[in-house]
Amino acid sequence: MMFKGKDIVSIKELSKKEIDRIFEVAEEMVPIARGEKKSEILRGYVLATLFFEPSTRTRLSFETAMHRLGGGVIGFSNPKATSISKGETLADTIRIIDLYSDVIVIRHPYEGSARLAAEFAQHPVINAGDGAGQHPTQTLLDLFTMAREFGDIKGLNIALIGDLKYGRTVHSLAYILSELGANIYLVSPPLLRMPRHIIRELKSKPVEVDNLDDIVEEVDVFYVTRIQKERFPDPTEYRKVAGTYSITEKLLSKAKKSAIVMHPLPRVGEIATEVDKLPHARYFQQAFNGVPVRMALLSLVLGVV
Repeated sequence: MMFKGKDIVSIKELSKKEIDRIFEVAEEMVPIARGEKKSEILRGYVLATLFFEPSTRTRLSFETAMHRLGGGVIGFSNPKATSISKGETLADTIRIIDLYSDVIVIRHPYEGSARLAAEFAQHPVINAGDGAGQHPTQTLLDLFTMAREFGDIKGLNIALIGDLKYGRTVHSLAYILSELGANIYLVSPPLLRMPRHIIRELKSKPVEVDNLDDIVEEVDVFYVTRIQKERFPDPTEYRKVAGTYSITEKLLSKAKKSAIVMHPLPRVGEIATEVDKLPHARYFQQAFNGVPVRMALLSLVLGVV
């Protein structure tokens, strides 16, 4: 498991042993992420965050991770304030930022952009989301959240709910859940079904359903996603599916007591605020888990652990 210098572009490029190693390090990072312990293991290292799309949790958790470990951060969250607005190519931007930093985190609206960045950078590149493609660090923190809750992923009944067509988080997650032996339910309106090419890659065939009520009593993890309005080519199509599913206290009254509700956030009506106080809610803990997981990744690809 040689992590030093490794690009993290797709969850498919990580073995189960490598994922276990990431989680082992992440567990050690939890008290540092909470501010209960101090660490300077990344002092002298510089992280570059290149966000060509809006982000709150991913960008700030990466920056928090780097600061908690003593490192520095450069980057941007508004490409209009950079030379990209003057016509600079992504390849040239990456070449320049690579000269200024030790590791690059990139979010970009075009699928394959992180792979392109990795080709032009000498230092490790971490994909923070490329269009409707992959979001491997989100997948890792999602798995970490489930593993801390249930121990083993194998045999869990996991419902992926909402926008399964454009939601990049569920594309990566479905693949790895299948590899780890989970039972997957795909809950979405017909317009937002999981792409067929992703389903063909899964080890076991998932169960596709329209009505969440039909499976609510069987589910261990309700993984809810936002309808990706910004990725719809036609606003009329978005209005047809907006608000299709909502996780409420009433719905969860029929669920297992041990069941948990997750969401990559932001939520836009998919989970009622009344659910926040229920013991099922894990989406805020899930968001926190992004810090120790990303601390682990940064430490591993920089070769300090």
